[in-house]
Amino acid sequence: MAPYEPEKDTSEAGELRAGRRKAARYAVPIAVAGVAAATIGLVPALATSGDPDLPKVTAQELIEKIAASDTQQLSGNVKISTDLGLPSMGGMAGGFGGGGGADRGEDGEDKGSAADPKSKLMELASGTHTLRVAADGPDKQKVSVLGDASEYSVIHNGDEVWAYDSASNEAYHATEKGASAEKGASSEKESSSEKGSSSEKGDKGGLEGHDGELPATPADFAEQALKAVDDTTSVKVDGTAQVAGRDAYRLVIKPKQSGSTVGQITVAVDEKTGTPLKFTLTPASGGAAVVDAGFTKVDFDKPSASTFDFTPPKGTKVTEADEHGEEGRDFRDKGGKDGQKFDKGDLNEPRIIGEGWSTIAELKLPGGQGLPTAGSGDVPPDAQKLLDSLGDQVDGKFGSGTVFSTRLINALVTDDGTVYVGAVTKDALVKAANDAH
Repeated sequence: MAPYEPEKDTSEAGELRAGRRKAARYAVPIAVAGVAAATIGLVPALATSGDPDLPKVTAQELIEKIAASDTQQLSGNVKISTDLGLPSMGGMAGGFGGGGGADRGEDGEDKGSAADPKSKLMELASGTHTLRVAADGPDKQKVSVLGDASEYSVIHNGDEVWAYDSASNEAYHATEKGASAEKGASSEKESSSEKGSSSEKGDKGGLEGHDGELPATPADFAEQALKAVDDTTSVKVDGTAQVAGRDAYRLVIKPKQSGSTVGQITVAVDEKTGTPLKFTLTPASGGAAVVDAGFTKVDFDKPSASTFDFTPPKGTKVTEADEHGEEGRDFRDKGGKDGQKFDKGDLNEPRIIGEGWSTIAELKLPGGQGLPTAGSGDVPPDAQKLLDSLGDQVDGKFGSGTVFSTRLINALVTDDGTVYVGAVTKDALVKAANDAH
C-alpha cells in the first residue's frame, strides 16, 4: 500500500478550506448532526474486500478531488443503518407533526397520507434499510426504500414530486413551483456565495423538492462533513478501501476539541470519479457507528428516463400537498383556549455558543415555558412516551431542566423554556446553561 501523509495541522487549515467550500453547502457540525438525527442515517459497516494500492494523495488533494467531481448521473443500492440510541420509532412518527398514516383525529379519522415523506421518512431514523437510488442531474432523482414485501418511493421529476407507498397503495403529490419561489428568496445570498452550490455543480444524488433536500447517498452526507473542516478539525488520508467493487481513498475527519459527541467521520472517496461511496460517523463514546451509509452497488451511467416516470396505479388514494398542508398536524398549543397552531416562526433565532465541533445553539421555546409533562395532554401519547424515555433531570445555576440524549445529539430544555442543543456532551450543555446565568 502506498504511504499517506501525516495528519494536517492547524497551519494548513486555510488550504483545506478552499477545497471544502466547493464541496459542501451547509454549516456543520450542527448540520452533520442534524442530518443524521432528522433523516435517514447510518449503515452497519459494509464489507470491503482488500486495500487497493493507489497513488499517494494528500488530504488537500483528496478534498479538491471531491470538489471537482461532477457526478450527476448514477444509480445503485445504498445500505444505511441508524443507531442514535433512540427507542424504536414504530408508530410514533405521526406523533411528531409530519402527517402520514399514523396521524388521526380524535374521532379516529385518517387525516393524512401514509405516503407523506415528512412522516414516512421518520421511520428511517432507526434500524437498517436498503435504498435504491437514481439521479440524472438536478431535476431527476428517485429514492426507494425496499421492504420485504413492499416499497416506498419518492420521485422528483422536473417540478413534480411523487411519493408512493405500495403497502397502503397511497400516493402523495407536490409541485416545486410554490416551494421553489419561497425557498429562492430566502437562500439567494447563500446560493450566490457558495461556489459548490447545486446551481453550479448539479445535484449528486440528493432528492430535492418536497421539504428541501433529502440526503440519500454518501455524497450528501459527505457534503455536510466537509463544511466542518477548519481550525478545530484534523483531516488526513488514512489508507484505502474497496466499496461496491470500486477502489477508494479513506478521508478521516476528527474534531480537535473536547466535549464533542463526534469521534470521527470517515469518507470513502472513489479513486476515479471523486464521488463519496461510503460515509461513517463514529461517536466519541465508541461502539457501533451512528451513521454508516454506503453503496453496495453503483453505476455511473445515465439511468433510463423511464426510471423517473410515475403514474399512480389504479385504485391509489392520492393526496395533494396543498390539500392538507394547512391542517395543522404539527404540535398545537393545547394549553391555550384558542387551539393555536405551533408555527416554526414562533421560535426565536438561535444564539450560537462556542465554535467548531463544540458549537451549541441556544433558543427559546414559544411561551417561555418548558416541556409538557405526563398527563398534560399537550402532545400525543406516543410523543410524550418518547420524551419521557429520553429525559434526564439536571439542575444548576440556570435552575432545573431535562437533558434529552442520543448517541450524537443532546439537548437541554430548562424549565423556563430555554433550549441548548448540539453534538456535544451533557456536561457541555449544563456548563453552557450555567455560564448563561
